[in-house]
Amino acid sequence: MDNAKRLVLSSAPHLRGGASIKRDMYIVILALLFPTAGAVYFFGLYVLPMLATAILCAILTEYVAKWMRRQSFHMDGSAIITGILFVLVMPPRTPLWIVVVGSIFCIAIAKEAFGGLGHNIFNPALAGRAFITVSFAGALTRWIAPVHSLLADGITAATPLGEGFTTTLSDVELYKALFFGNVAGSAGETSALLILIGGVILLAFGLIKWQVPVFYIGTVALLSFLLGQDPLFQILAGGLMLGAVFMATDYVTSPLTTRGKIIFAVGAGVLVVLIRTWGSMPEGVCYSILLMNAFTPLIDRYVRPKPYGYVKSRNKEAAS
Repeated sequence: MDNAKRLVLSSAPHLRGGASIKRDMYIVILALLFPTAGAVYFFGLYVLPMLATAILCAILTEYVAKWMRRQSFHMDGSAIITGILFVLVMPPRTPLWIVVVGSIFCIAIAKEAFGGLGHNIFNPALAGRAFITVSFAGALTRWIAPVHSLLADGITAATPLGEGFTTTLSDVELYKALFFGNVAGSAGETSALLILIGGVILLAFGLIKWQVPVFYIGTVALLSFLLGQDPLFQILAGGLMLGAVFMATDYVTSPLTTRGKIIFAVGAGVLVVLIRTWGSMPEGVCYSILLMNAFTPLIDRYVRPKPYGYVKSRNKEAAS
């Protein structure tokens, strides 16, 4: 009897594969290297100390938070991603002390205060950006024209969505500048090309679903067209591309189901157009994603997949 094979029962999941949180995080870091390299190229070496400061502060803050909560610290790469994304959504000449404060807020308040990785409600990097915007708004107006730009003479240092933006370029030249990154803006949001390359990597490894960026960007394009605006300009200008590829696709803060993700993306797209058109801020990507993050639990509650073998009871059919 002892030598006989026994049936061993265990809880799910039963399948094992090569995927892991750490592996996925470092693939995201790989994808982020493209807009990060663009940030350094277009806006100069000052971006490097910003990155080093943000990443170091994010890791140390997570370590201290885990120690205070008596939990083990694992270098899974999530803090590195938060630090990189936080810098990419900030102006390229942000003072380092603000980078320190923002990075600490991203990890300590937006992430660890909710229970750590997998429990946070809001995207940590965007939450940090929103906090800095409210707390130190005056320090976030230091926009600069690209250091290396073939079209620098035709573009001002104002961001494309800002009131002070002027250009002598034709529409085609302006679209080209926006696509390659030859415009002022947050450190990693200006080059749609480099962001798309990172997005292709995430899609190739199955880390994001195409529905989120497509419906997010598509909603902005459609509503902009209906409102008489330039859809292509609205897509390429500002942080829409970066937000659609790297922020709105976050596993933790977006809905679980594909249908839920589509609802999330469409809602975020509507909010972007509303904020850009009638809001007091020229950009709406940050707050559109944060607001939809708040609705994610509600979306997950009402958009559930039908359990396998589920049959609607006759009593419920009669009542309906």
